[in-house]
Amino acid sequence: MSRRLAAAGLLLFAAGCAVGPNYRRPSAPVPSAFKELAPTPTPTPVAGQAEWKAATPRDDGLRGKWWEIFGDPELSALEEQVNVSNQNVARAEAVFRGARAAARGARADFFPTVGATASVTRSNSGVARSVSPGTTTQYQVSADLSWELDVFGRIRRNVESNVEAAQASAADLEAVRLALQAELAVDYFLLHGLDAQKQLLDSNVAAYQTALQLTINRFNQGIVSGVDVAQAQTQLETTRAQATDLSITRAQLEHAIAILTGKPPAELTIAAAPITVTPPAVPVALPSELLERRPDIAAAERRMAAANAQIGVAEAAFFPTITLNASSGTAAEQIGKLVSAASRTWAFGSTLAETIFDAGARHAVVEQNRALLDATIADYRQTVLTGFQQVEDELAALRILADQAAAQEAAVTASREAERIIFNQYKAGTVAYTNVVIAQTAALASAENAVNIRQSRLLASVALIQALGGGWDAAQLPSRDRIEADSPLNFSPLPPTDTLPGFWDSLPRLW
Repeated sequence: MSRRLAAAGLLLFAAGCAVGPNYRRPSAPVPSAFKELAPTPTPTPVAGQAEWKAATPRDDGLRGKWWEIFGDPELSALEEQVNVSNQNVARAEAVFRGARAAARGARADFFPTVGATASVTRSNSGVARSVSPGTTTQYQVSADLSWELDVFGRIRRNVESNVEAAQASAADLEAVRLALQAELAVDYFLLHGLDAQKQLLDSNVAAYQTALQLTINRFNQGIVSGVDVAQAQTQLETTRAQATDLSITRAQLEHAIAILTGKPPAELTIAAAPITVTPPAVPVALPSELLERRPDIAAAERRMAAANAQIGVAEAAFFPTITLNASSGTAAEQIGKLVSAASRTWAFGSTLAETIFDAGARHAVVEQNRALLDATIADYRQTVLTGFQQVEDELAALRILADQAAAQEAAVTASREAERIIFNQYKAGTVAYTNVVIAQTAALASAENAVNIRQSRLLASVALIQALGGGWDAAQLPSRDRIEADSPLNFSPLPPTDTLPGFWDSLPRLW
């Protein structure tokens, strides 16, 4: 008995270990601060505040529903529909469910496989017998059990890899969701930016209509020539055509928003309204926190962990496979005798299988998985670098656009004043109508630039929020228990797991 206990203890001790490297997150190039983030933001006379601010531990401006930072109820209602109706989100969610099912399927290898067989065989030996004919019938019922002992950790590493792949798929889902939410916000602000331009053009059409009528009156009085009337008419109709042309792009943006919310374009109508939202102050944390806030970085990191575990699966092939086998059943020539004690059969044994020679095939698989790990490490570091670039780009855009907006507002004021003065001079007969046309064109272009800059600042704010990861955090990745559980998808905050529990931690679930 002592020898048996010692052997069982040695087996369980070996089962507590797994071959292959344990996962450690590789380093990535992380700066101490963002280059474009000045110590103090430059005041912006237009908005009255900066478009970024230093995030604090208690700052919840980008937690959860990040679009609420813009304070637009219509935008918030549309964003909510992306989560439940967008088909790309539905597809990514289905991919995650498939990855989760694969992880649960890999975990099933911890358990024994039990099968049952019932058969009836009628045969003839070809030899005549004196007592009975050579044809016989054999009835058999049996149950079989096969259990591979995970002595060297092949199953554990495979489960580890599948769980981490499922976590990467969950992060992919959040990356898709964030991208679509940002795309909707961009289309929404572009659409209402067109509304602002349409309102501007319509107001200019009304002003040009008045100017045309004045010119016609002066022509009828013989004060001006028909050239002035033609120029005024040209200015009016050109501006009216510009206002009409905006309707095409606006309709396309409205259709795009409908598709993002999972609706046919015919079922969504967005009322025309110029932009009233001001660029919000987006909280920006330290660069090191970006690694935990962007779902694409989290997905790349989880894929590294999955690739690392696959090295262990490949290395386990160098060690023997130990399988326990057992069977029990009954066999008889008459079906009524299957329940008799004399018909019962049983067998119990174990199998040890080891590959002696494979011409380097297993070594090649290990090297292949090590190369795959190196590739995922490069992908991870490149994703991190791209994330920093995107944040820096949008910080620079917001800073420059704020300065440009202040200068453009001054240009709008000056061009409107020049238009007023030149039009009064025209009415006084001191300048030709050509000067009026030039002044009107310059004033309209200046006002349109101001609208475009305001729109660009909002788009840069959306892009910055997306670059920062929106309201997501790596703690929301589903844990191993949630992935292995047969429950609906639910992303409530959970502590992140870099490594999976060992064999001993899995014993309660096995038994």
